[in-house]
Amino acid sequence: MNRLARMWDSDIAWSFRNTPVAIVAAIIALIIVLGAVFAPWIAPYDPFNSASLNLMDGFTPPGEPNQFTGNTYLMGTDNQGRDIFSTILYGARISLFVGFSAVVFALVLGIGLGLLAGWRGGWVDSLIMRIADVQLSFPSILIALLIFGVARGFIPPSMREEVAIWVLIVSIGLSDWVQYARVVRGAAMVEKSKEYVQAARVIGVHPARIVLRHILPNVMGPVLVIATIGLALAIIAEATLSFLGVGVPPTQPSLGTLIRIGQQYLFSGEWWILLFPAIALLLLALSVNLLGDWLRDALNPRLR
Repeated sequence: MNRLARMWDSDIAWSFRNTPVAIVAAIIALIIVLGAVFAPWIAPYDPFNSASLNLMDGFTPPGEPNQFTGNTYLMGTDNQGRDIFSTILYGARISLFVGFSAVVFALVLGIGLGLLAGWRGGWVDSLIMRIADVQLSFPSILIALLIFGVARGFIPPSMREEVAIWVLIVSIGLSDWVQYARVVRGAAMVEKSKEYVQAARVIGVHPARIVLRHILPNVMGPVLVIATIGLALAIIAEATLSFLGVGVPPTQPSLGTLIRIGQQYLFSGEWWILLFPAIALLLLALSVNLLGDWLRDALNPRLR
């Protein structure tokens, strides 16, 4: 209880309670995340169970009974008769899983290379930073497309759908590690020149222990801010790749795949197939981005 009380009285908790935008963004993000996690229990239909689908229910408008079956759906149905509300819940699970996994992968890789470059310096630092500079000269979505295409070329066709999500995670992660590495490298170079690090080196503490126990905790503040904003960017990157047809397989559609399917029927009058998944993606990315902006301000000592 004392620990919870200290957390409630902390500067970050006070900043959160006094930032209405952050509260609204957190509520929206929490609703979407909980809806995605508990989709099997919340969704009225299983959109991926072909035995439960009825093509006669296809293109049913939101809230209107189908002219053939008489069934009514809250957000309508798509071309295969799948309930849009259920597909959004299940699609958000895939988008969130890919986004979180890609951020974690980029975070681990970027922090590791950033600490190595900042601590060792010399040619190791120059090599890592030159690779980072070259990668920054290209848009991250193009790098993800390139990595995804090359990886699929080495995977047997029979296994492509099984590992498509993992290839997508690696592709997005490899395209986003640079920002973490550059921030960690700069912070590590500052921290390693301080007296407490010099004292630890004098008494013979192993360099790996110094990096992990002393330098790493002091560089995590800005990294967490970048990771929060990077989550929104990773979700958008996954949606973009899936919209282009190179993301998750059609048997496991994410929000981007649902938007791509809806775009095909937009001009024929079935607007709801595109609109509702697009709104879900917009709310998810915007709420996470706003939380990242709030966290950046809350961790900035100059704004306290």
